[in-house]
Amino acid sequence: MRWWPRTIRWQMLAGLLLLEVLSLGLFSAVLVHQQTRRVYEHARKRLAYDSTFLAMQASEAIGQQRWAQLISDVKLTVASPTVETAIVTDPAGNVLAASSIFPNHRSLLPPERAQIPLIKAGQSRVFRYEGNHWEGVHGVYIDNVLRGYAWVQFDRGEARRQIGGLLSDLSVFGFIWIAASVVLVLIMARTIARPLAVLHGGTRALMTAPESTGGFPLPVTVQNELGDLIEAFNGMVASIAEQRAGLNDTLSLLDSMLANAPIGLAFFDRRCRFVRVNQVFASMTGVPLSRHLGRTLPELLPQPVAQVLEDTVLRVFAEEQPVRNLELNGHGSKTSQSWTWLASAYPVWTNPQQVRWVGVIVLDASERKRNEEALRKTEKLAATGRLAASIAHEINNPLEAITNLLFLLRNFCQLQNPALEYVTMAEHEARRISEITQQTLRFYRQSTMPTRASMAEILDSVVSLYQGRLNSLNIQVERKYDQEMNLFCFSGELRQVFANLVGNAIDATSAGGRIVIRARRSRNWKDAAQPGIRFAIADTGTGMDAAVREHAFEAFFTTKEVTGTGLGLWVSQEIIVKHRGVVHLRSRTAKSDKPSGTVFQVFIPDDPNLSAADRPVLTVAENGNREEPVSLPQS
Repeated sequence: MRWWPRTIRWQMLAGLLLLEVLSLGLFSAVLVHQQTRRVYEHARKRLAYDSTFLAMQASEAIGQQRWAQLISDVKLTVASPTVETAIVTDPAGNVLAASSIFPNHRSLLPPERAQIPLIKAGQSRVFRYEGNHWEGVHGVYIDNVLRGYAWVQFDRGEARRQIGGLLSDLSVFGFIWIAASVVLVLIMARTIARPLAVLHGGTRALMTAPESTGGFPLPVTVQNELGDLIEAFNGMVASIAEQRAGLNDTLSLLDSMLANAPIGLAFFDRRCRFVRVNQVFASMTGVPLSRHLGRTLPELLPQPVAQVLEDTVLRVFAEEQPVRNLELNGHGSKTSQSWTWLASAYPVWTNPQQVRWVGVIVLDASERKRNEEALRKTEKLAATGRLAASIAHEINNPLEAITNLLFLLRNFCQLQNPALEYVTMAEHEARRISEITQQTLRFYRQSTMPTRASMAEILDSVVSLYQGRLNSLNIQVERKYDQEMNLFCFSGELRQVFANLVGNAIDATSAGGRIVIRARRSRNWKDAAQPGIRFAIADTGTGMDAAVREHAFEAFFTTKEVTGTGLGLWVSQEIIVKHRGVVHLRSRTAKSDKPSGTVFQVFIPDDPNLSAADRPVLTVAENGNREEPVSLPQS
C-alpha cells in the first residue's frame, strides 16, 4: 500500500492511531446507541405521563366550560423541556386547544387520526410516525363519557442535546487518550529504530562493498533482542569473510575451466532460462555472451532445435538422469549454412534433495558431418563416373549406326519437307547424345571448341523436342526472344541446360498450364560491365518449398521419386558455371491468395575468350531461399 508508512516508528504510530480511532469509534457508537435508547425510553414514559396529566386537566376544564383554562393547561404542558407541542381535540379529531397562539394553527395529521381507533379507555398510547416523531395520546373522559383526546409530542431537540453532550465528552476523552498514546509510541519507537538503523546501515555497506569489512563489527547499543541480532549479524559477516577467501580460489578455477574449454557449456534453471554460458557456446549461437543470461532457448535458437533442447532440459529436471549424445541440426543465425551439434545434458545438485540447474555440453560436429557428406557424394560421383563410362561405351556403337542411317536418309533418299527437317533435327539430337556421352565420361569437360550459335534455334529445337508432351497436356508455351540473337558458347551444352529446365517445367505444370521462355540482351546483375544474354524459363506449376529450393542444385537430390535421377539441375549448374554464368531460382508453393510457380533466370556472358581449357572457380549458382514474389516474366 503506497499510503502506508515505511519506517517502524511511523508504522507503529499509524497502527496505534488506527486501532484507537476504530476502538473509540466503536465504543462511541455503542454508547450513543445505548444513550439514545435510554433517552427515547424515558421519552415514552414521559409522553405517557404528560398525555395522562393533560387529559385530566382537560376533562376538568371542559366539564366546567372553562376554555381559557384549557388553553392555559395546554401551554403549561409545552413548558416542559421534553414536550414540543400539545393539543386537545374532540372525539372526531377537531382541535379544541393547541400550544400555538391560534387554535387552528395545527390540525391532526393522517397518521395521528389513524391512532384514534386504537386508543383504549383509561390508557395512554405512545406511537411513532414520519421517521422519528414520538407522540403520546390519552382519552379525555367526563363521567365515563369520551369528550376528546389530549395529544403531546416529544421534543427531539432535547434528545439531540443530551446525545451531543455525550459525544463532546467522548471527543475530549479520545483526544487526550490518543495524544498520550502518540507520545508513548514515539518514545518506544526511538529505542527500536536506533539499533535497526545501525543494522540497516551495516547491511547496505555489505551489499555495496562485499569485500570491505572496514565498518565491522557493528556497535551494540542496546541489551535486548535487537542487540542479540546485531551480534549475530557481526558473526555472520565474519563467517562470510572466512568462506569468501576459500571460495574465490575455487571460483577462479571454475571460471578458467568454463572460459577456456573447447566445447560449449550452458546452465539452465527450472524455467529453462540461461544462468551461465561460456564464450564457445555464445559463438555457436551467434548471440553475444551478455545477452544469454535470463533468456530462454526459443529466444536465441531457431525452432525446432530450441524446442528439442528445452524438452531435454525439462526431462533431466524431471528424471534427474543425464541425457547423452543428442544430435541437433539447424541453421546458423548469421548464415544459412547448416550445422550439427552433439549435446549432452546432466543434472546439477546444490543439495542432495533437489536438482538446482541442468548443465548442457555442446560439441559442434558440423565440419565432421560436412566432411562425411562430401565423402559420400564423392563416392557417389565416382560410382556414377564408372557407370557413365560403361553406359557411354555401350551407347556409342548404336549411336554411330543411327548417325550413318541419318546421313543416308539425307543424301540418298531425296526427302522433302517436313521430313527433311525432321532428319536434320534428329541429326542435331544424335550429335547432342554423342556430346553427352563424352561429357559423362569427363564430367562435362568439353573437348570441342565453343562457337557462336543462334539462341533462337537452340530454344526452338528444345520446344520442338517436347512438343508432343506439350500438346498432350495442353500446356501453352509463350516464346519471347529475338530470332537473330546469337551467343559465343558450347551450343550442345546450353541445349542440354534448356532441355533440363523446360522438362522440369513440364513435369511441374498440370494440364492447361502455361510456360514462358524468354531471352534478351542484358548485362550481368553482378557485374554491369559484362554483356550477355539473360534467359528466363517460368511455369505455373506446383512450385518448390524452402527445403526443396535449398537442395535443388545438389547431385542426386530429386522429388520425382522413381523417375528422377537428381542430376538434371546439378548438370545444368555445372554447365552454367563453365560458361562463367549465374542462375537464380525463385519459387512459391500455392497459397490462399497467390498462385504457385517457378522461375529460373540464367545469365550467360557473351565472351569470345571462352575456351574448353578454361576452368572457372569463382562463379557459383545462386539458389535463393527467401520468399520472393514469383510471376511469369514479362516482355
